Amino acid sequence: MKKICIITSSPRKNGNSDVLAEQFRIGAEESGNKTVTINVRDLELKFCAGCMRCQSVGRCFMNDKMTEICDEVQSSDVLVFATPVYYYSMSGQLKTFLDRLNPLYVRDNRFKEVYVLATAADSDESAMDGVIKGVEGWIACFDGVELKGVIRGTGVEKPGEIVGSTAYIAAYETGKAV
Repeated sequence: MKKICIITSSPRKNGNSDVLAEQFRIGAEESGNKTVTINVRDLELKFCAGCMRCQSVGRCFMNDKMTEICDEVQSSDVLVFATPVYYYSMSGQLKTFLDRLNPLYVRDNRFKEVYVLATAADSDESAMDGVIKGVEGWIACFDGVELKGVIRGTGVEKPGEIVGSTAYIAAYETGKAV
């Protein structure tokens, strides 16, 4: 059994990236894994102040939910980042969330596997390249962590439009195989 932390970053509840995250969760739980889902839109996060105090104390000076969330992420075996694609990159919500995970840099983290679930109105899979590059940059800061899989849901704009697509099926199957 693995502990899987799924982070959804769509500002739109039940948006297409949320739907992929839910399919991944269902598959993972059916295989006996434990999951926790964090919806970034519910956190009211402030931007990282760039003060780097977290590097000496292992936690952010801002008194918000990120201290608790960092503990959750740190103790997970697998991280899943779900994001809509905006201007050929990850959502601002996911970028802010990744920045706020900076306290993890000095911790002994359990996670070694990362998955990305991305959705875009653009039908070209290359629309997600900026998302992948950004997540790979975050991963590069942690020893022994690797990007294990990417699911690209293309050509979807309206909420729920992803249902039944190959990406929808792949999210479930990937979750089940973790």
